Amino acid sequence: MLPLLSGVQSTSTALEAERIRMEVITQNIANANTSRGPDGKPYQRQEVVFEAMLNRQLTGASALDAGSKGVMVSRITKDSSAPRLVYNPGHPDANPQGMVAMPNINVHEEMVDMIAASRSFEANLAVVKNARSMALQTLSIGKRA
Repeated sequence: MLPLLSGVQSTSTALEAERIRMEVITQNIANANTSRGPDGKPYQRQEVVFEAMLNRQLTGASALDAGSKGVMVSRITKDSSAPRLVYNPGHPDANPQGMVAMPNINVHEEMVDMIAASRSFEANLAVVKNARSMALQTLSIGKRA
């Protein structure tokens, strides 16, 4: 027997993945001007990599539910692009030429990514709300009969 709200299972994995994506984007924006991290180097932009997963493999679901998929964060990678050099001779991290290595983070691009992640989160949340509403309507049919 298939669960009444089987679509919510895959949607819940997407909600969790998008939440992690928004946290990583927030860290990128917060560290856009961090010229020295714990390793002594400028902060490196991070990106979330998603991966599809089969719920059956994780939960031992029946063969009927084998097509049910979810999404998960497979890894968080660091951007390998070179830091941008900014002329600021008074900065404590300036080299002898007065150049400071800053993270190669474009705040505008990060904001666009944040909006996309937020909209995806909202869309998945709408799926959960609609599935709940449909389940309640289905249960009310049995009461009327």
